[in-house]
Amino acid sequence: MTRISFLILSILIPLHFFGQVTSNPALPNDSKPVTITFDAIQGTAGLKDYTGDIYAHTGVITDQSSSAADWKYVIATWTTNLPKAKLTRVTANTYTLEITPDIRSFYGVPAGEKIKQMAFVFRSADQTKEGKATGGKDILMDVYEAGLNVAITKPTSGVSVVALNAPFLFSASATVTSDLRLLQNNNLVKTVNGTQLDNTFSFSQAGDYWLKVIATDGTKSVADSVFVSVLTSQVVQPLPAGSKKGISYIDQQTARLVLWAPYKSYVHVLGEFNNWLPSSAYQMKKDGDYYWIDLTNLTPGKEYPFQYLVDGNLKIADPYTEKISDPNNDKFITNATYPGLIPYPVGKTEGNTSILQTNQPAYAWQIGSFNPPGADTMIVYECHVRDFDDKHSYAGVIDHLDYLKELGVNVLELMPVNEFEGNSSWGYNPSFYFAPDKYYGPKNDLKRLVDECHKRGIATVIDLVLNHSYGQSPFVQLYFDGSKPTAQNPWYNIQSNFTNPDAQWGYDFNHERTATRELVDSIGSFWMSEYKIDGFRFDFTKGFSNNIKTSSDTWGSIYDAQRVANLERMADQIWKRKPGAIVIFEHLADNSEEKELANYKKGILLWGNMSGSASEAAMGYNNNSKSDLSWASYANRGWSKPSLMGYMESHDEERMLYKCITFGNTVGSYNIKDLPVALKRAALTAALFLPVPGPKMIWQFGELGYDISIDQNGRTGEKPLHWDYKTVANRALLFQVYSKLVYLKKKYPVFSTTDFTHLLTGEIKWIKLNLNGEHVMIVGNFGLATANTVLEFQKVGTWYDYFGKKSINVTATSQSMLLEPGEYRFYSTQNFGEPLFTGIEEGYDDPNNLIIYPNPTTNFINLISADQIKSISIFNIAGLKAKEFQLSNIQGVVNQLNIGDLHSGVYLLQATNADGQVVVRKIIKRP
Repeated sequence: MTRISFLILSILIPLHFFGQVTSNPALPNDSKPVTITFDAIQGTAGLKDYTGDIYAHTGVITDQSSSAADWKYVIATWTTNLPKAKLTRVTANTYTLEITPDIRSFYGVPAGEKIKQMAFVFRSADQTKEGKATGGKDILMDVYEAGLNVAITKPTSGVSVVALNAPFLFSASATVTSDLRLLQNNNLVKTVNGTQLDNTFSFSQAGDYWLKVIATDGTKSVADSVFVSVLTSQVVQPLPAGSKKGISYIDQQTARLVLWAPYKSYVHVLGEFNNWLPSSAYQMKKDGDYYWIDLTNLTPGKEYPFQYLVDGNLKIADPYTEKISDPNNDKFITNATYPGLIPYPVGKTEGNTSILQTNQPAYAWQIGSFNPPGADTMIVYECHVRDFDDKHSYAGVIDHLDYLKELGVNVLELMPVNEFEGNSSWGYNPSFYFAPDKYYGPKNDLKRLVDECHKRGIATVIDLVLNHSYGQSPFVQLYFDGSKPTAQNPWYNIQSNFTNPDAQWGYDFNHERTATRELVDSIGSFWMSEYKIDGFRFDFTKGFSNNIKTSSDTWGSIYDAQRVANLERMADQIWKRKPGAIVIFEHLADNSEEKELANYKKGILLWGNMSGSASEAAMGYNNNSKSDLSWASYANRGWSKPSLMGYMESHDEERMLYKCITFGNTVGSYNIKDLPVALKRAALTAALFLPVPGPKMIWQFGELGYDISIDQNGRTGEKPLHWDYKTVANRALLFQVYSKLVYLKKKYPVFSTTDFTHLLTGEIKWIKLNLNGEHVMIVGNFGLATANTVLEFQKVGTWYDYFGKKSINVTATSQSMLLEPGEYRFYSTQNFGEPLFTGIEEGYDDPNNLIIYPNPTTNFINLISADQIKSISIFNIAGLKAKEFQLSNIQGVVNQLNIGDLHSGVYLLQATNADGQVVVRKIIKRP
């Protein structure tokens, strides 16, 4: 309980709920023993009627703690059953714990460090059950220093909400005999000489009351106070027309708050505007299951943290808030990432708060409308903001959009960006569905990211996690018993529908409920309208059913008609609001179910996990069809639409290059564990994978051969950045192969044909594509030795070897050819043009003919040439011309060619002499 000075009544009192524990003495002294009594029925009641041994997981909050969650001197780990932490059963649900010889010694707190509170979580011996404070919070009990102290022991909270004329018990205890005075709004109610004062109030008038006890021993006075809000008669008033759940802005000084809370009796708003106290003036009006209030006289543009106090004992942030203030995580967000982030109202409240702000700075969109690509030409780039740039921010991603444009992708898929628990996370532990996570920056930076993507012809898709939520979600907290959602919860199941623990995350949505469906639809609508998001990737859509998945179907893969109906309904609602929206499911279920979804209306796109087969192919393991890539074909699955989004890597899979250099196969001198060989194998696999008709996905940096294991620093932990890979020649070559494959897939209709065949099972793999008399034949040797193979071309005549930069005359459709291990050929009857400089490592001429220095360079390069140089062209690794210099046949030294305006990375310099001959050199541009 917070003590308040005799002369000051305006200090705010945090809510401390520890009614499930009492102590003897009532005011524990740090230098004396104390008996703690635990009532297992109170709080979360997780140990109610438990018959086994119960232990206290306990520590202290000291003046060195950063918050009430920062436990110090914890006496044992969570899993250790320490004898002195074992409770003694008194009755079926009442236990005691002896803290001896004194509090300081029991916890081992050194002299001079002030003990402010004892902290408890009670648990079963096997750690499967626990008892905590209401709302799943830690149980806290104040500790007092020697001398005169006074504290109110009833009520156990510093703030109470009571009904008119209801008996209200009040008790206060002092550590020594003293004169005790009880005041109500500074009017004397009662005096007692002793160590205990008790009184019963019955408030006949609604309003706000301060109850204060003052203890005086002749030399010193101390005081403690509580705030009591006596409920007014519930005002029932219709919600104004056009109102919506959450926060609405009526004008620059007025905000309307609306909370939908069935089964709740009353709601107050807490914030700076009422000193964070549930004063009667801020009791919300009621309209059916809706509670609402208009806040007036707000300062335009000012941010106001606020919460709802529900039924006088539960504080939550607005579930629909677009920004939160987090007491535990915001302090780790730098000003560089989020300039001017509002500080958390420390000492005023606890838990996440929502933020309202009238007259917010609007984002000025530069691209008004945007049409996403069709599925047949779609190349998706899956990106985790945290691990894509050292700024771990939306702005950091923007800095690299030109790189993605060079690669050629046309969809950027962001892993979850709505608020999730913690800061550094993959984001699959969602808490707030309408608020962008601040660890990545301000919301207008996210809007700018979408806008900048659209400028470059790139659609933006965000990952939504609507299978489950975690415990910080207000949707969970509103109806929660401390360990699971209650039966009254309109959105969640009490238990997961999966009996497999590995398929259980957070708290499971019930997608059969009307409330859940309305929430899901509103989330999609919000992001498409407010952020111009082009679509969504939905995580673990196998969970969108309420049919129980038992041990016979541990991952829910068996066909589920209820689930299909739920998912199709959701897709319809998205397309209703945005007809061209991209809808992607991580489903990975039985093919009969995926086929039905894939063929539904516009076609729902489904993740096609080919990581295992693609990695086996790259590593050189082809026996027993390990490297079979044929399931990457939607036609091979019997689908009528190109809705299969195949991928060789995703955030969830081990990196292919890591597998190659760690587990790659070896025959003689051909060793796939060698990085240059592994990178060529990655190019080979991409060449036989990306051209398969249908959308494809690339996991970030796969195009550069990222070879850090997914398990480094923990599976979901931060991974090292390697933008330096752009300056490594054979990695830049892999990028170029990816870029060219993407370019061809987007530009030429033959790569979207429905007339294609393939053999993708063995060491020699091939794909044949046909459209309107044009043909493509791609073949690759995935074995570890030179192979003599016979290819059946679709027709005789001239064919073009795209990566070989030459044409061949096919005189008979059967052609025998030798392929080195890891070699691939890319033939077409249409001349796609020569890919620029695919052989970065090849020597085109005598190296003494052209010397470039300095290289690498930051701004300028100099040339020494034995020939007369007519022109210099510089190309990026995607083959696009970045700069050109006309030199008028200069021979000898060419000084100070300025390339300072180029982005850092690998470039190819093409020097053309007076006779038209070309010399090529690699240059590296540094930041």
